[in-house]
Amino acid sequence: MARVAVVGGGYGGLACAVRLAKLGHDVVLLEASGELGGALTRVEAEGYAWDAAATSLLVPAVVRDLFRKSGRPLENELGGDLTPLEVAREHRFVDGTSVRLPTSRRAQVEAFDALAPGLGRQWDAHVAAYAPVWDVLRQHYFEQPWTPEALPREVSSLLEGRETLRKRLRRAFRDDRPAAVAAHPFVADGHDPRDVPAWAGVVAWLEQCFGVWTVPADDGGTARLRDLLVTRLGTRGVEVRTATPVADVVVRGGRAVAVRTASGEEVPAEVVVCAVDPRRLPALAPFVERTMPAMPPVVTHLGLTAGATTLEHETVLHGDPMLVVRPGGVAPEGGAAWTVHGRGRLTEDPLLVLARAGLDVRERVAVRVDRSPRELVQAWGGSPHGVLWQGRGTVRARLGPTTPITGVYAAGAHATPGSGLAYVGLSAALVASVVGSAR
Repeated sequence: MARVAVVGGGYGGLACAVRLAKLGHDVVLLEASGELGGALTRVEAEGYAWDAAATSLLVPAVVRDLFRKSGRPLENELGGDLTPLEVAREHRFVDGTSVRLPTSRRAQVEAFDALAPGLGRQWDAHVAAYAPVWDVLRQHYFEQPWTPEALPREVSSLLEGRETLRKRLRRAFRDDRPAAVAAHPFVADGHDPRDVPAWAGVVAWLEQCFGVWTVPADDGGTARLRDLLVTRLGTRGVEVRTATPVADVVVRGGRAVAVRTASGEEVPAEVVVCAVDPRRLPALAPFVERTMPAMPPVVTHLGLTAGATTLEHETVLHGDPMLVVRPGGVAPEGGAAWTVHGRGRLTEDPLLVLARAGLDVRERVAVRVDRSPRELVQAWGGSPHGVLWQGRGTVRARLGPTTPITGVYAAGAHATPGSGLAYVGLSAALVASVVGSAR
């Protein structure tokens, strides 16, 4: 049995802690803030509630595997399975046209053909091209432990490719609208498609192949997953220490022996899992000095009274600024709870931008909670969007699942090539696989 210190109580840290505890290790989880969950939490005000960040997830098998490998199956904990979305989101373009993006292949073709004849075939060809990319990444990169020095040839050839997402989309589409839909997940996370490698666009295949899933707001939203994992920490005997910032990893003889808290206490550990931005730990910072975080968007949570303007699906308003409106929070009867994410040139109130797009809710605002990117990073202890894409070399500039320091591993948003619960969950599974069983 190894003494394991998990640094960071976000989704990645929680997932690592419960997995390693189930494998028989003695685990202590240290979180700088007074609350576990990081960005996987809820914001509440005056009877309204909103998911703080993620409202949906891809590849639901990753979350199901986490719960099955650490205790009771997810469906037993939720009282039912995750809920699939028939429509991932609606995209509204600057020319006044729009398209609702379903999650099934045939429906996607029909939706784009309705936008313009022939676009469905182009979209289908673009997405289908990622099927072999996913097969390679899944078998040799996302689900199998690896090291930068010994990547399988198939993975290395993908990672070393010079094609950017922007170039691929320009070749795939003469129409800017499907290109904007395909680039959206990256723009929404703060990336420039010119700096994103083409293979990362596999997210379009994941949405189509596995669907988009959620936990309904009435069942607690995605933050319910946090609550279930926190309960599981107790079940698995994990020692939890909140309000305990970690200053660094203690390294002696070339390997980790402890973590040092901000108060100067050394917490002994044979294994250390960094589930925060590794730039925050001086022992790891030199290895990621070429990386930058992808910052969160400007966020506005709106509690609305009853009115005629309604939204059924997440809605993207393309342009500069780009706004993403997520309905589906908890509201008093007749009301609605929206979350608005803003990217780009936000020189005016987001509600004015919404009004010009035909979503004028200014007279219905009962509660408003604004959060800047800086405030979100301070509250969460980092960015859930992970590492900013700065070209193809970015994927090798980050850490995970192993690090150059013996006994130190990396999981979470900064240890994956993408954001979201699926990527973070896969990173935690890799760390658990490398550390192995205590028995």
